[in-house]
Amino acid sequence: MNLFNIIFTGSEQALAAAKGMLSEAIEKNGREHKVAFPDTAYSLPCIYAATGQKMNTLADLEGALGVVESLINRTHLLEHGLNAGLATALAAEVIEALKYSTMEEPYTAPCAGHVGDPLIRSLGVPLVTGDIPGVAVVLGECPDSETAAKIIKDYQSKGLLTCLVGKVIDQAIEQDVKMGAELRVIPLGYDVTSVIHVVSIAIRAALIFGGLTPGDLPGLLEYTAKRVPAFVNAFGPLSELVVSAGAGAIALGFPVITDQTVLEVPMNLLTQRDYDKVVATSLEARGIKIKITEIPIPVAFAAAFEGERIRKADMFAEFGGNKTEAWELVIKKELTEVEDHKIEIIGPNVDEVEADGVVRLPLAVVVKIAGKAMQDDFEPVLERRFHYFMNYIEGVMHVGQRDMSWVRISKDAYEKGFRLEHIGEVLYAKMKDEFESVVDKCEITIITDAKEVSARKHEALERYEARDNRLASLVDESVDTFYSCNLCQSFAPAHVCVVTPERLGLCGAVSWLDAKATKELDPTGPCQPIVKGECLDDRTGVWDSVNDTVGQISQGAVESVTLYSILEDPMTSCGCFECICGIMPEANGFVIVNREHPGITPVGMTFGELASMTGGGVQTPGFMGHGRHFISSKKFAYAEGGPERIVWMPKELKEYVADKLNATVQEMTGIENFCDMICDETISTDSEGVLAFLEEKGHPALGMEAVM
Repeated sequence: MNLFNIIFTGSEQALAAAKGMLSEAIEKNGREHKVAFPDTAYSLPCIYAATGQKMNTLADLEGALGVVESLINRTHLLEHGLNAGLATALAAEVIEALKYSTMEEPYTAPCAGHVGDPLIRSLGVPLVTGDIPGVAVVLGECPDSETAAKIIKDYQSKGLLTCLVGKVIDQAIEQDVKMGAELRVIPLGYDVTSVIHVVSIAIRAALIFGGLTPGDLPGLLEYTAKRVPAFVNAFGPLSELVVSAGAGAIALGFPVITDQTVLEVPMNLLTQRDYDKVVATSLEARGIKIKITEIPIPVAFAAAFEGERIRKADMFAEFGGNKTEAWELVIKKELTEVEDHKIEIIGPNVDEVEADGVVRLPLAVVVKIAGKAMQDDFEPVLERRFHYFMNYIEGVMHVGQRDMSWVRISKDAYEKGFRLEHIGEVLYAKMKDEFESVVDKCEITIITDAKEVSARKHEALERYEARDNRLASLVDESVDTFYSCNLCQSFAPAHVCVVTPERLGLCGAVSWLDAKATKELDPTGPCQPIVKGECLDDRTGVWDSVNDTVGQISQGAVESVTLYSILEDPMTSCGCFECICGIMPEANGFVIVNREHPGITPVGMTFGELASMTGGGVQTPGFMGHGRHFISSKKFAYAEGGPERIVWMPKELKEYVADKLNATVQEMTGIENFCDMICDETISTDSEGVLAFLEEKGHPALGMEAVM
């Protein structure tokens, strides 16, 4: 049987299976039975993206299978083979949707099945920064568990998001491969059809970040091929269904690399029988380049370990976390004051302490930086990177910053030989690598001696205070330059962030100082200066220079933006925003919901549903994505009356911003403890309940000029 016949047979098998399962579901539940995946605003994402139709009931799925059938044309042309592959993908989505709609628990641990929108949005920033350089789909069964583990760990060490389908999941478990969304190794499911859940990730990336119009199949295929760096490894015997699913992957632009002998299609379908070369072949086929910094430590180092959590039972040593004193500091020094690559430990190392159980020590990490281009303003920028660099170490967890840092080292890392000097090696290597244009010399001091940690803390506190005073004086009016950030344009071509002292990037990761430092570090990089010039409207925040820059970078897609308004030409959103605000007319104010909140909001939509209207670089007056810290800015909704327009937030978010938001509103209006007037989900999520609470508290929004 030739390759085309195998693809057609596989797609026909998928269609028949979907028809049979749907018929059974209708007979048991009726045609109006609801169909949905959890935690998504995109219905059945693949079908929605391909057809523009949202599936709501089992009856709707009958129409979807008609589309699937129309894609299967037993003509031996590449186009028809790829269409049949897409048919297999859509049929697989129907099968998986039926699982979720008719089964109480379609997936159990360790399998994840469907991946919700919040996780996909959280992947946006690391995908555009290259911390996640690609997406690997490992499907089937390797010849042995050792081979499977080696390949998966290789992808993990390179930072890829790796999705597992089939018996390879059991092989990974057998070899104790660390898995989970937080470690970027996601076991999806054992059935071949569960591969659709990683296809769904790619499809929703196009819808969330790319602003693709549902139903624009050619545009969708072009986007996934050019902008979603994914590929498939298909191991073990290839059934007709697997081959047909592979054709669907190729149609999306994702090459398939297999250990089986097949008719090769250059850079699309390749055979690689040497398992030591599978990873390199896959990366080359998709054009993924990995930047590797060699660091002499006894454990793995990769962005994939950023989400690793060290539980108490797995912990060998702990620093800070309110149990001991812990702080960290970057200090700019002259070249003559720094000894490059000196790593000094003052006090006991983790293997020099006798402890009955967990080793607990105080910790101070002091990094001296010298460089001709180094500036005082860059100190906190470099210092914040400690969090990422230390979390990239396998077996190390870092939380917090400044004098509220908290570090744990796992038993496994300790047993592999990890010691405190290896933290120094990591910080040294990454400072020199990522900040090479400003870091000529770097010296690390790690202190665990309790007296020394306490004695030297005053210097850290003085520097923190000086920085805070400097930041407090940085307002939009006090600088002559804003910055553009087009980092996310690799996913959202029409989106441009404008970063000012009082408005950080909507991803929450780029402040004005970060943007300034990024320009210095990479003169032709994603952050470029915008000389302000004359402000045309200080109420809404309009500058000709900003509009010119946004128009140029967006290639004319966006002509005018305001920096201080939510209702008038608000800034665009790429889709990886931390929060989204939306207008609640009956309360004369705005609701804000953060990505992590799963519930409904008083405007009748979840975060995902609100976000689906604003991503992809479009302007949606009345709705806007933004960072958490922008909430407490005086420029938040300034044109609409400022942050006192906020009427509802999830409790977790409200508590997170409370101190700064209370201070801002008190300074602007004299109102004390403003956050006590803001409703949250523990009080009410319906319009009537929210209004009753606002009236009881005398919320200022109720007495302000009508917002619209």
